[in-house]
Amino acid sequence: MREIVLDTETTGFDPNAGHRLVELACIELINGVPSKRPPLHRYVNPKREVPEDAFRVHGLSTEFLANHPPFEQIVDEFLEFIGEDSRLVIHNADFDMRFLNAELKWASKPLIAMDRAHCTMIMARKKFPGAPASLDALCKRFGIDNSHRTYHGALLDTELLADVYIELTGGRQAGFNLAANAASAAAAASAASGAITVERTFRPARPHAASEAEAAAHAEFLKKLKNPIWLAE
Repeated sequence: MREIVLDTETTGFDPNAGHRLVELACIELINGVPSKRPPLHRYVNPKREVPEDAFRVHGLSTEFLANHPPFEQIVDEFLEFIGEDSRLVIHNADFDMRFLNAELKWASKPLIAMDRAHCTMIMARKKFPGAPASLDALCKRFGIDNSHRTYHGALLDTELLADVYIELTGGRQAGFNLAANAASAAAAASAASGAITVERTFRPARPHAASEAEAAAHAEFLKKLKNPIWLAE
């Protein structure tokens, strides 16, 4: 199964108020594991000023972004990377999907169906009711090092989210140490049922071929038998 872990950074909270994307990143997962395909990571010229409060979040200035292409120049590359039906794994998916579809609309491209988005924030809230579900909180819960996350950055956040998603879905254990896991499960089941486990000493198989002396003794014994039934005609 192919999935795309995705994150964006923006100039604000609402595309209907004129806010735009400034960064996006995507990582490909195949059967729950990052593939060898390099991530897609692009800075985006929003063609507007970056507000100070947004700059404090992601550290991307108007001057820096002015040297990068606008969304309509990278949209085909983005659409090719995500494909037509791969699941999109996004933290707080509603936010990113609103911006992506707004940008796609402005670029005269087909919109992405909302049911393609799989929200890890919703997953975490269902799995850990009442617990914090931010990306930082989930990194802490799963022991994922995010100490280098001084700013919100799409590529770094996508890498962290991929690790979080794998932990949320139990993907790190799938397919590994099956024999050991089966043995552990069997031992646990045995202990729970009160069964007694007996350790048996290994002994090699004994030889079954008769020695020459044993064969000769058997032949002499047969001579003493009168009309044995296996020789009867």
